[in-house]
Amino acid sequence: MGIVSSFKKRLPIVGGGTGRASTTDSAAPSASPAPTDPAAPAQSDPRGGKEPAAFIEEFVKSNPIAIFMKGSPTQPMCGFSANAAAILTSYGHDVAHFDVFSDPEIRQGIKDFSNWPTLPQIYVGGEFLGGSDILAQMHASEELKALFEEAVSDA
Repeated sequence: MGIVSSFKKRLPIVGGGTGRASTTDSAAPSASPAPTDPAAPAQSDPRGGKEPAAFIEEFVKSNPIAIFMKGSPTQPMCGFSANAAAILTSYGHDVAHFDVFSDPEIRQGIKDFSNWPTLPQIYVGGEFLGGSDILAQMHASEELKALFEEAVSDA
């Protein structure tokens, strides 16, 4: 008897599409979904029920430095978002962020709003600055510091 035959004899038959019952009793709970509790609070809407474009416009205008990114500055979910967040936070100013994974409509809406196809997207003083690559170039050329100082002083 081969090794595979030996294992097959010891293993229970589960499923298999043969219509036979399993050789083991299952004490596992049923896979049906748990009933929902009508008194339980609904998941929060990160944009408070506003249309995506209206939320984005308000977010950008009410925050001197804002980033729409994958994840958060402390827990970025992609390399470009991590790079942009590191640059932004290195200046010591408050940076408002929005995790686009928390709302698929904002994830697409921000691309439509700026007419820019990629993330992250950075806004300074209510104006679209660009993505991670543009931010890195402005940081290297020291243009970013003056731009941040102006945006923060105007707020």
